[in-house]
Amino acid sequence: MKNITHHGGNVHKLAASCGLEPEGLLDFSASINPLGPPEYFRSVISRNLSNILHYPDPDYSVLVQHICSKYKVAPENVVVGNGTSELIFTLPRLLPVSRCVIPVPAYVDYQRASELVGLSVENIYLSESQGFELDFDILAAALQGNEAVFLGQPNNPTGVAFDKHKLLELAKANPATFFIIDEAFSDFIPGDISLFAAVQNIPANIIILKSLTKFYAIPGLRLGFLRAEPELARKLRASLAPWGVNSLALALGEKMLADQTYAEKSRGIVGELRAGLLDMLRKVNGLRVFKATANYLLVKVVKPGWDAFALQEKLLEKGIAIRVCDNFLGLGANYLRIAVRTEEENIVLYEGLSEICGEKKIVSRKKKTPSLMFQGAGSDAGKSILTTGLCRVLLQDGLQVAPFKSQNMSLNSFVTRDGGEMGRAQVVQAQACRLDPETRMNPILLKPSSDVGSQVIVNGQPVGNMSVEEYVAYKPQAFKAAQEAYDSLAADYDAVILEGAGSPAEVNLKSHDIVNMNMARYAKAPVLLIGDIDRGGIFASFVGTMEVLSEWERRLVAGFIVNRFRGREALLADAFEYTMNHTGRPVFGVIPYLKNLGLPEEDSVGFKKGLFEKKAPEGGHVVIALIDLPHISNFTDFEPFLAEPDVHLLIVRHPEDLKKPDAVILPGSKNVIHDLNFLQSSGLAEAIGNLAEAGKTEVIGICGGFQMLGQRIADPHGIEAAGELDGLALLNMTTVLEKSKILVRQSGTHLDSGMAVHGYEIHHGQTPARETPALRDEKGSESGAVSKNKMIWGTYLHGLFDSDTFRHWFVENLRERQGLAAFSGRRSLYDLEPALDRLADVVRERLDMGKIYQLLGIS
Repeated sequence: MKNITHHGGNVHKLAASCGLEPEGLLDFSASINPLGPPEYFRSVISRNLSNILHYPDPDYSVLVQHICSKYKVAPENVVVGNGTSELIFTLPRLLPVSRCVIPVPAYVDYQRASELVGLSVENIYLSESQGFELDFDILAAALQGNEAVFLGQPNNPTGVAFDKHKLLELAKANPATFFIIDEAFSDFIPGDISLFAAVQNIPANIIILKSLTKFYAIPGLRLGFLRAEPELARKLRASLAPWGVNSLALALGEKMLADQTYAEKSRGIVGELRAGLLDMLRKVNGLRVFKATANYLLVKVVKPGWDAFALQEKLLEKGIAIRVCDNFLGLGANYLRIAVRTEEENIVLYEGLSEICGEKKIVSRKKKTPSLMFQGAGSDAGKSILTTGLCRVLLQDGLQVAPFKSQNMSLNSFVTRDGGEMGRAQVVQAQACRLDPETRMNPILLKPSSDVGSQVIVNGQPVGNMSVEEYVAYKPQAFKAAQEAYDSLAADYDAVILEGAGSPAEVNLKSHDIVNMNMARYAKAPVLLIGDIDRGGIFASFVGTMEVLSEWERRLVAGFIVNRFRGREALLADAFEYTMNHTGRPVFGVIPYLKNLGLPEEDSVGFKKGLFEKKAPEGGHVVIALIDLPHISNFTDFEPFLAEPDVHLLIVRHPEDLKKPDAVILPGSKNVIHDLNFLQSSGLAEAIGNLAEAGKTEVIGICGGFQMLGQRIADPHGIEAAGELDGLALLNMTTVLEKSKILVRQSGTHLDSGMAVHGYEIHHGQTPARETPALRDEKGSESGAVSKNKMIWGTYLHGLFDSDTFRHWFVENLRERQGLAAFSGRRSLYDLEPALDRLADVVRERLDMGKIYQLLGIS
């Protein structure tokens, strides 16, 4: 078998040889930084794209200034080229030499560039037994004074660096010899090996080349430069074509040269990856791996009857490319070069090589469970609903599927059977999968307690109240908990459908993201980006999001979903084509605007929006006023009323909106102290008190709202806001917020109606009531409180209105008090199953399920 390519990195030719698209090839043939381009790569390109309408600065003045600033050299010593290859091929025809000396193995184009201009080449063969180290005595003996010497620092392909101090001594001793030092890979090596900025008065016969291509992972842009004595540099600049470096490469080069963070991070990570790859490859029988210092390893095939071509052929069958070194003088067909890539990719190579060599060593790592993640072009784009719908589709198709959201920020929580707290959205998704909700599905829950802080709940239990800065510092621990929860969950199911949060394009959060792209990468989940077309600007959101994402994030995005569309889908064809042309990603489907779906909203914004859109029923009906507290929590307690045909659920923010409803509900609150202050300062407290005194409006408090009905609330431990505050004084009780939090599922009886109720409690408050109790649980314990006239009552039990019989009794009681006849129509049943199946029907019909299954890797 002949070598497929002259150089490494020809992914098009390599992929074609094994019947793959270039994107499907795992390329170990090109030694490019495994971290990929810096985070700012795309933003710099985008910002400077309009500059291609003009010629670039032919002197590259700004870039040269950055080079001089970074390396402490003078502008007259610097020459910029369209990659160092342009400079390597230009130097031999300018230097006053008749021959070249090249220690080999070495980068093949040193020899080619020399021979193209008719120079004779003497090769010095580096000794394999000496680890391919440069012998300066042998090199010195070969010098005659009329030659150029090409040296890699470090050497390509061996990865061995030489002693720069010995080189300086040799150059000073041989002033008639030019030493061309190629530092294309030197930035990968910690320590002081570079000559570019090593000394101010560098000998005039030393020329040093630097490439930005490999280290910054931009091989397609081409950018390099060299340092030489001023006269040679002048001649070299004069011999190069004008405008050889494009505007985009110049702009990016300026940014990269000023960036130390990426460089330091790369050296550390690449060093660890190289050590890990070296250790793995040395375990493969039939391979000898040479120690190196850069981002690649030289390997010799010693397995009898095999050579590097045989390995290349077998690896290409697995979609893996390597660099056969048969065209490196001093090596041959039994040598290969392997680039250092990511840990996961290095493991894939190791397992492939060990299998080919007859050992089949498998590295212990988590099993890849089929997974897919929905992310949004913004908040409230429909991620939760579509996750719910797809979960039900997969369940209908016979898969055991589970939902997962690593971090949820919501005041709408739920208590699991084992007393853990999680977001309600994942509870609905669990129901779509016909699973009992568990905190593995939502391991991190943030419950905002102020504009700048939240209670942090991990694996169902509170770990403390944290400010934004405190939580950012805590996030590494939180992400580890999320990863462990995901691994445990994924091991138990056939597939996992993940939900992101907000948008992956929130640049203020990307550096410490644990819920969007970082979680998708951990789960190896392709991402579908959802946009809400009803808001407008959806295609700009798709394109804009892709522009903000870094390269590794973009690779995770498989396509887009248009949500909440009203109209004919054919009208979107031009927009689909534009989006595909701009991003390279297709639209996987269009979900219509779904009215009255009958599923709980994922957040209070959607819940309130639904209330605003819902008109009062015609004919006789009751009005229930829901007080819109600033920190309202568990708003889904009241969603069952939305389906009742004779109930108008009125959201109230101001006293003038309250009027004279049949009932007022004070909902749960994540910050009772602040919300009680709001009631008092807004005038709502007085308005509610007046209604209670009139005795015609039933006043109900749930959890935090129940606490507000009492005489006083004390917070001695500063759980929400240290101090005490008077309550509404509608019930004779006092609440103290304790450090411990009660999390419990409850079933029992509503004492006044005798109806069975069920739900859950989540509260810090302890409220010994001196009123008649409202509920009795299964164990006989009584809780809650009811006024003597039974018009004011409260309980800690969330979800009691989910009980159809109790809710129907409650509404009929309000009708009777208003003088209305019993409702003669059919009352609603709060059963989500029909709604889940309706949603699944829409998802199945409107998404390309064939492509969805391909993304999941399920046939």
